[in-house]
Amino acid sequence: MDAERVVELLYWRDVKTSGVVFGAGLSLLLSLTLCSIVSVSSYITLVLLSVTICFRIYKGILQAIQKSDEGHPFKLYLKQDVGLSEETVHKYSDCALAWFNTTVIELRRLFLVEDLVDSLKFAVLMWILTYVGALFNGLTLLILGLVGMFSFPIIYEKYKVQIDHYVGMANKRVKDIIATVQAKVPGLKRVKAD
Repeated sequence: MDAERVVELLYWRDVKTSGVVFGAGLSLLLSLTLCSIVSVSSYITLVLLSVTICFRIYKGILQAIQKSDEGHPFKLYLKQDVGLSEETVHKYSDCALAWFNTTVIELRRLFLVEDLVDSLKFAVLMWILTYVGALFNGLTLLILGLVGMFSFPIIYEKYKVQIDHYVGMANKRVKDIIATVQAKVPGLKRVKAD
């Protein structure tokens, strides 16, 4: 899936496709809140298997009644190559490796306090996340993230001017507060690299 198709999906350009993806994702996450992942995956597999078996039997009965010889109803899908090519595996593993290395380098920089301000920001973020973790579990955050992914782009597209205005005001206020704190606390001023 390329970025353009993801944007079309999140902006509901094709309502039917976006609805199916959103509904299936939300149903899966809500199911996982009630049952274990083993149970949910087993139920999904059983439903899919039941549908394909019933369809195969239905088509077999129709062929017997009509005395036709159409063959297996999934013949086209059985001939398709579903394996991953080496190029695809290398491409995505290289992307994952680059992301992993970047993350490890950044974490090393933060934990070994290369920049005091960045390390303090990271500590505040982790402190805030302890409160988020106390209020929500991981599945709840995933559900909120899914709903947000399918809601916020449409809301932003509709109210872009107002949102940009208030975000600009908030950014200016935060920058003013950071500048004030950095001016008053010794050792927090960033050193400009030459």
